[in-house]
Amino acid sequence: MASRTITAAAAGTWQLGDLTVNRIGFGAMRLTGSAAFDLGVPSDRERVLGVLRRAVELGVDHIDTAAFYFSSLRSANELIGRALAPYPDGLVIATKVGPGRGPSGDWLPMARPDQLRGQVEENLRQLGRDHLDLVNLRLMPSTTELAEHFGALAELRTAGLIRQLGVSNVTSAQLAEARAVAPVVCVQNLFGIDDRRSTDLLHECGELGIAFVPFYSIAGKGREVGATGDSSEQLAAVARAHGVSAAQVRLAWTLQQGPHVLAIPGTGDPDHLAENVAAGALRLTDEEMALLNAARPAGSDKS
Repeated sequence: MASRTITAAAAGTWQLGDLTVNRIGFGAMRLTGSAAFDLGVPSDRERVLGVLRRAVELGVDHIDTAAFYFSSLRSANELIGRALAPYPDGLVIATKVGPGRGPSGDWLPMARPDQLRGQVEENLRQLGRDHLDLVNLRLMPSTTELAEHFGALAELRTAGLIRQLGVSNVTSAQLAEARAVAPVVCVQNLFGIDDRRSTDLLHECGELGIAFVPFYSIAGKGREVGATGDSSEQLAAVARAHGVSAAQVRLAWTLQQGPHVLAIPGTGDPDHLAENVAAGALRLTDEEMALLNAARPAGSDKS
């Protein structure tokens, strides 16, 4: 896989409403520091600007970000704007609203419906755009009903500030509640080899023609990049067979869950970027998929 330059087109495409994207995208969460939401160690600015530009050169046309992705000296949205504006045609920038963080990085309560316009406008200012391609309503763990919140975003879509809508961190019932208000083009939930609790929702999205966009699909929630989980032995075996990294196998496994599944791996390292994009060309055999599917996911009985 390293003998030629592989672009994001190798993974195939999917429709986010009227927007067509390659199934390998880019997550901006880790652009701002050494770890997600870390205020202490800012990233190398020129390095991550180069990574963003290289991502687009490699065919990445779907970038996932949020105004609450920031560290002590870095803002993911500001970095994206600095690196890529004027934005190339066809580049889809997705963001999230709902949660917020104070200047010290502490998480704030879920925004009220009447506060969502302010969050949308904050993203517009930071990105330097007159509309947002895709806005996901990200639910907090304590959120139960979302109709009023999603309705507020639907009004902003009607007003032309938002092109498409999605939801994040939701249950099947909450997805149905959102779809009763306005069209939903994607669902963002935690999912990966080591955490498959959203498997049923992933399949439901496929039946509905909705993109499923897992987060933490490489590292897993609360795990550092490179950490191993219960599936480490199986991952290592498959990786050796293909001459690739375990992270690439994780991405390939994720993409092979269905044609509607997208991947948004994030990195501030140009070599990791190339590996992530190249994973879109990796095809695992039925036997390899079965081996990985049999690996013990997080939350399973380990007794």
